[in-house]
Amino acid sequence: MTYKETLDWMFSQLPMYQKQGKTAFKKDLTNILALSEKLNFPEKKIKTIHVGGTNGKGSTSHMLASILQEAGYKVGLYTSPHLKNFTERIKINGEEIPEQNVTSFINKNKAFLEKQQLSFFEMTVGLAFEYFSTEKVDIAIIEVGLGGRLDSTNIITPEVSVITNIGLDHTQFLGETLPEIAFEKAGIIKKGVPVVIGEEQEEVKQVFVNKALSENALIVFASGFEEIFKTDLLGDYQKKNVKTAVRAIKKLEGFKVTEENIKKGLLNVVKNTSLKGRWQILQNSPKVICDTAHNKEGLSIVLNQLKNERFVNLHIVLGVVSDKKLDEVLPLFPKDANYYFCKPDIPRGLPAAILEEKAKEFKLFGKTFLSVKKAFDKAISVANQDDIVYVGGSTFVVAEII
Repeated sequence: MTYKETLDWMFSQLPMYQKQGKTAFKKDLTNILALSEKLNFPEKKIKTIHVGGTNGKGSTSHMLASILQEAGYKVGLYTSPHLKNFTERIKINGEEIPEQNVTSFINKNKAFLEKQQLSFFEMTVGLAFEYFSTEKVDIAIIEVGLGGRLDSTNIITPEVSVITNIGLDHTQFLGETLPEIAFEKAGIIKKGVPVVIGEEQEEVKQVFVNKALSENALIVFASGFEEIFKTDLLGDYQKKNVKTAVRAIKKLEGFKVTEENIKKGLLNVVKNTSLKGRWQILQNSPKVICDTAHNKEGLSIVLNQLKNERFVNLHIVLGVVSDKKLDEVLPLFPKDANYYFCKPDIPRGLPAAILEEKAKEFKLFGKTFLSVKKAFDKAISVANQDDIVYVGGSTFVVAEII
């Protein structure tokens, strides 16, 4: 198969959370363990840091990779979802996996993948582990896909585990309360492996403390530390992620990382890792900002930051996925903005007309558009140079305009 045929096969034939939602979620590790055995356990041949949490795990993963790159190490980075290209998910020192590696992996293992009925996510995790192992990375930063305990990445025994925070996202899989969700995320805490928790949240602290005790794992809450380091990532929420990343590096044994490496790594995250979509300024005059924040916790920080910007008029290009709890997120949006409602181009996208109707209940008014691009183009054409255009609500909306 060509690369395009390979991707089409991966996307279409197999369940994939990014496209389908709940039906793609598998509640056990049987498949990934079978694939690991078939590949001769590549994850056991590499050192890793495992990063979970509701918000900030992607940014924190990229910060960790950047710091370790500055320290001179060969660093693998596995994250999801991708914004533009599938190969963004798997990088070494900021370079995406070659398309040829994706194609050869699928071609070589296709019969097994079909017979075992592996999901899109499971096969991608297997591909990442094999690539990092073959390329002999010094360490790989592995971002959890969904949850933790039953996530396909959770077959590794890392050097450090990281859980950024807990919020009410993906409740249809992980539980309806913060402690229930924390229990799932805490599933990445391993015996004797230090764990860094980004935020000390009263409702869930004990869940992590109990799990760490049962696994004899040292636990550190990063939010208790003052942090002097700055980052090139512009979102206000990145201050928390900086603390988390620095604490994780401090708990990493067997690697030589100086304060200068940390400083440079945090200031060069975008350059070193090509991270996109986190309070990214796409242009000035009019200023265009996009951010992938999509749940209550993430959006409340981003929209607060938006309030502090200076502008004459605010234009918001907004689209969401259909399982989003709109009663929780829509009240966070400003009422005095012009809205351009749209549907991200995936099966899970919520039709723009439904979003517009729901938004009216919260006094958010605007027009619907047939695509994200049409909504974005209209906002840009209407906006004056002193206005701001904000694009968000979903990772998939941002992906279409970056």
